Amino acid sequence: MYEIDFEHPGKIHFIGIGGISMSGFAELLHSMGFTITGSDWHESKITRHLESLGIQVVYGQKEENITKDLDLVVYTAAVKKTNPEYQEAERLSLPLMERATMVGQVMKNYSSAIAIAGTHGKTTTTSIASHIFLEAEMDPTISVGGILEAIGGNIRIGHSEHFITEACEYTNSFLQFFPTVGMILNIEEDHMDFFKDLDDIRHSFHEFAKRIPAHGTLIINADIDHYEKMIEGLTCKVLTYGLENTQADFTATNIVYDDMGRGAFDAVVNGETKDHFQLSVVGRHNVSNTLACLALASLYGIDGPTVQRALTAFHGADRRFEYKGEKNGFTIIDDYAHHPTEIEATLTAAAKYPHKTLWCAFQPHTYTRTRAFLKEFASSLALADKIILADIYAAREKDPGDISSKDLAVELEKLGKEVHYLGSFEEIEKFILKNLVNGDLLITMGAGNIVDIGENLLKA
Repeated sequence: MYEIDFEHPGKIHFIGIGGISMSGFAELLHSMGFTITGSDWHESKITRHLESLGIQVVYGQKEENITKDLDLVVYTAAVKKTNPEYQEAERLSLPLMERATMVGQVMKNYSSAIAIAGTHGKTTTTSIASHIFLEAEMDPTISVGGILEAIGGNIRIGHSEHFITEACEYTNSFLQFFPTVGMILNIEEDHMDFFKDLDDIRHSFHEFAKRIPAHGTLIINADIDHYEKMIEGLTCKVLTYGLENTQADFTATNIVYDDMGRGAFDAVVNGETKDHFQLSVVGRHNVSNTLACLALASLYGIDGPTVQRALTAFHGADRRFEYKGEKNGFTIIDDYAHHPTEIEATLTAAAKYPHKTLWCAFQPHTYTRTRAFLKEFASSLALADKIILADIYAAREKDPGDISSKDLAVELEKLGKEVHYLGSFEEIEKFILKNLVNGDLLITMGAGNIVDIGENLLKA
């Protein structure tokens, strides 16, 4: 296994440097003195930012981008071995390293490395934790899977021993990490193009927890079914939190929501009521995410008033119940939800947000996920008053021809819902302008490019 020499920074090339995680770590390694180059298929705001730092970015992935003087070539799990740059690196016998392995090696440079894992909520919880550490003036290095306004992007380069990052389970990426503090928010079926079943997923999360050293800590949601199985055999300290499991170390009572759906609660720590917290984000799921961060804050001795200041300042991460604007009197919110549990959480929160009719314009993400959770998608989307469906966003997959958004529309009709399958964004935008009225709430939802619909409407 190739080891990055942080004492003697060399030259590293990133295949797919414009990705949200790849770009952040390219910037971080650049700050450490490495010479960074990279390629991507298209110019973007992210690649332009990297270029402004002096990082060379080329567009189009070609074998000539790989040169003999490179010390390492980093690639993502999405890069296939047929990629011309990957093949040229192999031909030149250059070290190749998958992104997750690179992240793990970076983590070894920090004595306090916090990795936040879970099927849902990683970006939001990482963002809350980041706000708390920033408010506590702990100068953390932060890598978040979205754009966080407080750090002006997806990466913050700190100068302390603290490193905060998301830890994704897909392709077992997080099993390459070296956390001193790990967090498990939830464990559900997802990424069924990689995992065999829920037991396989639970096994991976257990392996992630086992990577935490004896002097480290695992923070785990005690509302996870049979969470005790996940902590069996661990040598590290364990802190629990939960909303349903009132025996957890950190829980909440007197949960209320204001007229915008933002939660407030009393924190209960080891059975004793402590501080009262008011959130600036909506939904019960964010009360749970905040409890996880309270456990983290307690571990580092961060007091309640500091946490509250951070929570007041945190209005959500990019594409997480993000207010986009108003058009013809109706409100547009965008949300990244692409799993039935996430959709349920978002639409439940939206029910407490001011509206006449709650519309959800949903873009399913991947054929595999749509097929695996077809009925569950219908059940969760049925929490909206009316549903608009776009075509499935393929992402890394090819259309198998046996599943489409029309199938989801059929399931919603069986539940008695008003559903409109329109397919193209142009048709959806015309439909919205014709049918939504003053006081309605539109949520554009999905992990693809459905956000473009709201932005296009606001420009029109």
